[in-house]
Amino acid sequence: MSITMNPPAQQAQVPIPAPPRVITTKDLMYLKDALSWELNAFKKFHFYAQQATNPQIKQALDKAGQMHQRHYQKLLTHLQVDNNAAMASLPRPQQTQHASQ
Repeated sequence: MSITMNPPAQQAQVPIPAPPRVITTKDLMYLKDALSWELNAFKKFHFYAQQATNPQIKQALDKAGQMHQRHYQKLLTHLQVDNNAAMASLPRPQQTQHASQ
């Protein structure tokens, strides 16, 4: 008897056209982790490129390091938000008023 497993249907992920106007605490933690990973990857590729003697390997390592540096810079742009101003501009839900009589 043969059992075949069908992979779950892939849902197409639509990219977000612009980052959210407000950064939540959870978003900030994710961004901080991603920045750390990108910076660490950049540093490692830079170090190994300096150690490489083969020009092709050196070039490939430099290219990978530059990619991680670009990712790091792109993530930094998401942090250049005046969060207080963005929060102030968001609509606030109306609070229900209780009659105290």
